[in-house]
Amino acid sequence: MKVIVLGGGVIGVSTAYYLARGGAEVTLLERQDGVALETSFANAGQVSPGYSTPWAAPGIPAKAVKWLIQRHAPLALRPDGSAFQMRWLTAMLRNCTAERYAINKERMTRVAEYSRDCLRQLRADTGIEYDHRTLGTLQVFRTDKQLAAAQRDVAVLQECGVPYRLLAAHELPELEPALAHAPGLVGGLYLPGDETGDCQLFTTALAKQAQALGVRLRFGVQVAALLHNGERITGVRLAGAAGAAEDTLQADAYVLALGSYSRALLAPLGLDLPVYPVKGYSLTAPLVDEARAPRSTVMDETYKVAVTRLGSRIRVGGMAELAGFDLSLNPRRRQTLEMVTRGLFDGGADLPAATFWTGLRPMTPDGTPVLGPTRYANLLLNTGHGTLGWTMAAGSGKLVADLALGRQPDIRTEGLGLARYAQDERHAPGWREKPVA
Repeated sequence: MKVIVLGGGVIGVSTAYYLARGGAEVTLLERQDGVALETSFANAGQVSPGYSTPWAAPGIPAKAVKWLIQRHAPLALRPDGSAFQMRWLTAMLRNCTAERYAINKERMTRVAEYSRDCLRQLRADTGIEYDHRTLGTLQVFRTDKQLAAAQRDVAVLQECGVPYRLLAAHELPELEPALAHAPGLVGGLYLPGDETGDCQLFTTALAKQAQALGVRLRFGVQVAALLHNGERITGVRLAGAAGAAEDTLQADAYVLALGSYSRALLAPLGLDLPVYPVKGYSLTAPLVDEARAPRSTVMDETYKVAVTRLGSRIRVGGMAELAGFDLSLNPRRRQTLEMVTRGLFDGGADLPAATFWTGLRPMTPDGTPVLGPTRYANLLLNTGHGTLGWTMAAGSGKLVADLALGRQPDIRTEGLGLARYAQDERHAPGWREKPVA
């Protein structure tokens, strides 16, 4: 069976690896000169199934209004001039109910927990190294209201069998000793099953594993269109370098893993994919004092910023800007990331020497990725992971590979596919699929 995977980020490479391991003849197409050079390049470094939480949550609309006028707010909105941005925001707001939150968090946790297990097995099978640690995630709270709100997440964690521990302020240094110097913390939620690691290192190493299994990696190619006959995809048309002739590739099945750029490629097929590019930022700084640095990942709930230990570096990631496909670096976001880092781990990193980066996270209105089939019999989707692409990569790749190969996935796929955005809004509040010209 021949399969073409579109996209060379952590999602596409993971999918290609599992397809090849399952016996498929795989070609992976990537527009950059190597793998993991866009959104997968410098994310926060978390593999956090326990923190798989929808941005669409009760109370978010009121918080969002306040965030729009705060200097160090985790969310910023700049109209991009598209009707799609407003549709997407409306759909997200309609998911901010307790009922929808519980449904969406269960779906996200289902994929994330499975993915963490797949990653562990992959690591055992291959011996892959990527500056990983298995010391869990600590979410820290600055207000009693945040600590009380964590009980909502605890109920879902219990239902999904995810281990956790609620901590008082004086207990935080037991897990992260450097927090003994951090003022203003009232408690935390510890998720021991979470991990950390460098996503770009992982993806690069996994691509080599995939090549050893026969995967053909084609870099520097731009996908112009998916060709179809109304029922099946019949080929991928490539646009070469300037002046070069277009090329067409064919396969038995196709997997679309282009992140935020997936929507534009599907629109000519009449598929309305509700994935919006949510811009995030990160700093990668040299470690200068272990005693004042995190041992694993600490997530600051107030600013939605994660501070993660990656070998001899510290990665600080977070923020969410809804501003279309803008990839400019906003210095104010750097100030926020530095402020949070100093507040939690003052003196742990050489922040003036840090590398500043931004990427576009492909996010759905309900937070759950879009995995699985479309109405085109041989086209599958693996996109829409939002801030959790690294967390969900291995499991999403294996699940979609199993579907492409005609195998029964290891977990339930209910509520994970594009079909949940169907005409009946009882199943998908806030979004109506409509033909796209």
